[in-house]
Amino acid sequence: MASSSSSLFHSSSSSLFLPSSSKPRPKLKPTHFTVKAQSPLTHNTSNIRDEARRQNATHEPHRFSAKYVPFNADPSSTESYSLDEIVYRSQSGGLLDVQHDLSALKRFDGAYWRSLFDSRVGKTTWPYGSGVWSKKEWVLPEIDSDHIVSAFEGNSNLFWAERFGKHFLSMDELWVKHCGISHTGSFKDLGMTVLVSQVNRLRKMNRPVVGVGCASTGDTSAALSAYCASAGIPSIVFLPANRISIAQLVQPIANGAFVLSIDTDFDGCMQLIREVTAELPIYLANSLNSLRLEGQKTAAIEILQQFDWQVPDWVIVPGGNLGNIYAFYKGFKMCQELGLVDRIPRLVCAQAANADPLYLYFKSGWKEFKPVKATTTFASAIQIGDPVSIDRAVYALKNSNGIVEEATEEELMDAMAQADSTGMFICPHTGVALSALIKLRNSGVIKAGDRTVVVSTAHGLKFTQSKIDYHSNNIRDMNCRYANPPVQVKADFGSVMDVLKKYLQSKAPRH
Repeated sequence: MASSSSSLFHSSSSSLFLPSSSKPRPKLKPTHFTVKAQSPLTHNTSNIRDEARRQNATHEPHRFSAKYVPFNADPSSTESYSLDEIVYRSQSGGLLDVQHDLSALKRFDGAYWRSLFDSRVGKTTWPYGSGVWSKKEWVLPEIDSDHIVSAFEGNSNLFWAERFGKHFLSMDELWVKHCGISHTGSFKDLGMTVLVSQVNRLRKMNRPVVGVGCASTGDTSAALSAYCASAGIPSIVFLPANRISIAQLVQPIANGAFVLSIDTDFDGCMQLIREVTAELPIYLANSLNSLRLEGQKTAAIEILQQFDWQVPDWVIVPGGNLGNIYAFYKGFKMCQELGLVDRIPRLVCAQAANADPLYLYFKSGWKEFKPVKATTTFASAIQIGDPVSIDRAVYALKNSNGIVEEATEEELMDAMAQADSTGMFICPHTGVALSALIKLRNSGVIKAGDRTVVVSTAHGLKFTQSKIDYHSNNIRDMNCRYANPPVQVKADFGSVMDVLKKYLQSKAPRH
């Protein structure tokens, strides 16, 4: 069982910045740099960006770097690109990956990185108050802090799903990483802060970028529009018409994005945005762009921090376009390679049965990948039949001894209702992940004592209509077994008492 502090972030008196020496240091000392707390009420001529500039003026220039390389390239490959280049594919047309200079990072041992990352949590120091930028050296090491666009995203809570785990699964170690508790209500904020920050940098360098565009089923457009609005950068959004919730559609509109509602599905929107960004100076923000994954991988590092750098046995991630499962793998793997932990967890990618190309590929023994025509699912953000990051996902699963599982519409909605009945308020995509957990637990693959983390990718408030329909028994061909509709009662004391007595009797403990 985890200690009482394992679900909390910890801070120390360690420095918020790297020391001037590049020699390995087993421990941080509190005297390297001091950040003076300043109240905006009494020091209105200064702010946290100004303070960061002053610190950076006396700080040794960065010694870390990163570049684009072809994803999973042959070791003999010499193809690479600066992160300041606008490039999304390798010369062969394959995916790109951000490769960090691990030899430079390894000049500091794992204890150093653990202490540094922990020391930044909960601070307002720019930009380290962000859960993403608190790992800046591992994310976008060469960007000037003044170019960063951040809402202090990340640092999302990891909570112990005690009642759900015990009541439905006989598990004591079920945890939920609630990435939906974020600025725009989904994990997409983690990647978008990195991408929009880099675009901001390019524009400051007078590169020809007039705006940023994406295809989206909702959450990507919400994150893109919010961060672009914060930076004053135009955002363009391609949405599949009549396929996303109103709660998702309203976000890019409210943030001032230029929204095109297109009569196609997500895959059709994705094809169009790729064609458009090839012709116009619009920066592509979809997860084809590997910068997004650099931010998303920090959620994996946060999980380790929240367990006091103990590695869970399983991490279950909903999968649609499949960039996120690779991002989690990358975060865990960097921690292993740089000595922060000695192993990585087994990964599970959970897909909706109505959009399950990765699941079918996995069940075939990885013989042949075939895109599918995704059909309507309540888990609308993962309604993707031809995922861009298929190769990344397969790599992550093969190298983590991973598993792919799927959930039908009834299974995911029932799981969501069960979770909500224990105090959660999750999205349908988290319902997919919980359905996968239930199946793997029932089959004995996941054991009762396994420490398991389910990644919740979006806030339940974005999907209230699906919950209303479920609890109203208003979903065609679905039993809605855990529906909890309101009881109609006459406006008199006797009727109310009769109903309440019957309810309380049904809840009385049985001996």
